[in-house]
Formats: sequence, C-alpha cells, structure tokens
Amino acid sequence: MQIPGHRLGDPELPRSLIDADAFATMKEVALFGDDDVAALRRSGPILEPQIEAVLDVWYGFVGSKPFLLAHFAHPTSGEPNGEYLARVRARFGQWIRDTAAARYDDDWLRWQFEIGRRHHRVGKNATDGATSTAIVPFRYLLPLAQPIVQTLRPFLAATGERVETVDAMQDAWRKSVLLQVTLWSSPYVAPDDF
Repeated sequence: MQIPGHRLGDPELPRSLIDADAFATMKEVALFGDDDVAALRRSGPILEPQIEAVLDVWYGFVGSKPFLLAHFAHPTSGEPNGEYLARVRARFGQWIRDTAAARYDDDWLRWQFEIGRRHHRVGKNATDGATSTAIVPFRYLLPLAQPIVQTLRPFLAATGERVETVDAMQDAWRKSVLLQVTLWSSPYVAPDDF
C-alpha cells in the first residue's frame, strides 16, 4: 500500500545526524534490547487489525485539546484541515506498522529525521501543501509519548495475551517511542548539541 508522503526507504532523504553506532548507544541508554525488538514484532499482528481504532483514540485525544488540534488547522481561521488530518492519519497508521516492524537500519534513521523535520518549521506543511501552524512546539513532542503508549494497552491486550506479555509489548513501545521522539527532536537542537 502506498501512503502519500510516507518515504521510509527513499534514497533521496538526507542522511541522519547519527549513524547506526550512535543509535546503538541510544538504545543502550534506553535499556532497549533484543527482547524489546521481539515484543514490538509480536505487537504488529495484534495491532494491525486494530490500527483504525487506535488512530480513533489518538485523534480523539488530539482533537480534544485545542492547543494540539491547532497544528492541523488554518492558522487564522482555526478551522481544522480535514484533508491534512486524513493524510497525516494514513502516515500515522503506517508509523504503527513501522514501529512494530522494529527495523533499525539506515533507511529507518533517515525517515526518523524526516519525521522530525515535518514537525519543525524546516519542513512542516511542505509534504501536504497544508496551510497550518509553522511548527509543532517542542514542548509537546515528548509529552505526547505518554498518551500514545498508555492508550495502546487495551489494544495490545485485545487478543487475551498474558499480562506479562502485554507489559513487555507496552514497555517496548514506550522505549521505542522515546527513542523515536528523541530522533524527531533533532531539528530543534543545534547539530553539535544533538
């Protein structure tokens, strides 16, 4: 399935600011290991048939917070841009699949830096030609990890997995999202400081 604007594996994406060795140290700091990779991959088939329902929950959360919804709305009228929301939603669904696949190669690193650019003024709105705010403020990037991971639990538990297995999957998602948001933060940080 082709998702408009999804560019994982696109050789035209700029190189990431860090290489695989640097990302390995980030994983080490986050206590992210092979068990987490296995737990993420186990979550994939569980989440796949529920992706639209997960997105409904996540979009419901964002939509209930005017200060978040504003970043999908026209900056002067404040009216949400439905087309923009739909295109981002499709990519968000693919992000669930990409996260569950747990493939941490150079293409994936490049894509994470591109996702960061799309939240920052260097690239926000460009992919979809949207008219919206120029930037998602940094203060929202990291805190959004909490509702994303917390609200996954009922979906991870939907197939009756043991509590320990659900805990492991949710913990792996928490670590992965934290690592990804750190990579997405790169446009907000001076390169020498990243």
